[in-house]
Amino acid sequence: MEDAGKKKKKKDNNNDDRVTLKKEIGLWSACAIIIGNIIGSGIFVSPKGVLEHAGSVGLSLIVWVCGGGICVLGSMCYAELGVTIPKSGGDYSYVTEIFGGLVGFLLLWSAVLIMYPTTLAVIALTFANYVLQPAFHNCLPPYAATRLLATICVLFLTWVNCSSVRWATRIQDVFTVGKLLALGLIIVVGLVQIGRGYYDALVPSAAFEFRQDPSVGQIALAFLQASFAYSGWNFLNYVTEEIVNPRTNLPRAIYISIPLVTLVYTMTNIAYFSSMTPEELLASNAVAVTFGEKLLGMFSWMMPISVALSTFGGINGYLFTSSRLCFSGAREGHLPYLLAMIHLKNCTPIPALLVCCFATILILCIGETHNLINYVSFINYLSYGVTIAGLLYLRKKRPGLARPIKVNLLIPISYMVFWAVLLCFSLYSEPVVCGLGMVIVLTGVPVYFVGVWWKNKPKWIYRLTERITYVGQKACYVMFPQEDPAEAEPLTASKATD
Repeated sequence: MEDAGKKKKKKDNNNDDRVTLKKEIGLWSACAIIIGNIIGSGIFVSPKGVLEHAGSVGLSLIVWVCGGGICVLGSMCYAELGVTIPKSGGDYSYVTEIFGGLVGFLLLWSAVLIMYPTTLAVIALTFANYVLQPAFHNCLPPYAATRLLATICVLFLTWVNCSSVRWATRIQDVFTVGKLLALGLIIVVGLVQIGRGYYDALVPSAAFEFRQDPSVGQIALAFLQASFAYSGWNFLNYVTEEIVNPRTNLPRAIYISIPLVTLVYTMTNIAYFSSMTPEELLASNAVAVTFGEKLLGMFSWMMPISVALSTFGGINGYLFTSSRLCFSGAREGHLPYLLAMIHLKNCTPIPALLVCCFATILILCIGETHNLINYVSFINYLSYGVTIAGLLYLRKKRPGLARPIKVNLLIPISYMVFWAVLLCFSLYSEPVVCGLGMVIVLTGVPVYFVGVWWKNKPKWIYRLTERITYVGQKACYVMFPQEDPAEAEPLTASKATD
């Protein structure tokens, strides 16, 4: 009996020492990931684009509220998918599981190639611009200086994420509080202005005074601009395997975070209009700085610092979650296997983090990234629609699948109707932008057939791949994580009964 006890204890110790992704994301950190990823640079960049396309203050505020409502519908669907298919990787993992490798790879390809590096680059440049703004009060910061500072920030946060999951989540927690305080300052100052009677632009007769006749196509583009500010609402699903008790904490975090962000965004825009005319907002390249200069006087320096803190936390959140997408893609065999390895001691996906870092720096070096926001928003909405269509398909194809959360069918159907209308009118209004977005996605088709589907490649290609993997393993001190069978229980158990 004593020997048996020793053997059991030894077995338990071996399980404790298993090299796998750590479950260190509790409810608060889960909320911080969602809020921190959504609130990055978007609320300081997108108000101008939303107002420009909406054509009036009132309609732009409606777009912000409805944009948050659409995110709530989508996130409820993602909550069901997240606990039904409990894998890290978010959209990619769900689409691959439901529709197969090609569709999943196209989503992965567009995300790794353009979506997340571009979004990270935009946030990093916003961070650099706001940090340098006080030093270049009467002119734009130098091009080289902003690129250099943005690169240093991305490199530093990559190092933090490579070193420790706990450090990365703590940074996310702290800077999420910081960015909420920054937006809270804007909201409070705006409410004080309204209380003093400065709300001319918000009076209904003025708020719905259109600069141009509104069209459905322009409203669709306004929603695309707002979607950039709301992007990141689905990022918690990328780290499902690192959440403590995901069946409970995943949906709770979604239901807490997204309504809160919607409220904050709407109130922030109301605050902007309490002190700035629509013409002033459209003329400003740094809305929060203009707001601070008008209302905070000698304390106007607080605004660029607050925005810098917000974007710093946004960069950290995007690095943390997008690296898990690369990790999940490599684990499925859709990316080089080296990207599916984690550090032996830190249990962090270092190769995947380095790929995200270098892709972002490459985008930074190419030049102007703000023109790519519409491409990113279009591809984002495309991936959301395909994923939620997968939920409807899975409901029909496998009704007996274990679903700890099951949303009403009207929710995904409502989202899909909105999604279809938005994309159709976006294609009509901006065929070049949306067409190039589709081209970016479809360039992944030949890559999939050559890199994934073609199994009988020449031996020298396999030898070269193995050599690169070996060198990468030694350089990064990484290995394949050991799987936790419990992660697949809900899905595999139900397969037997379907």
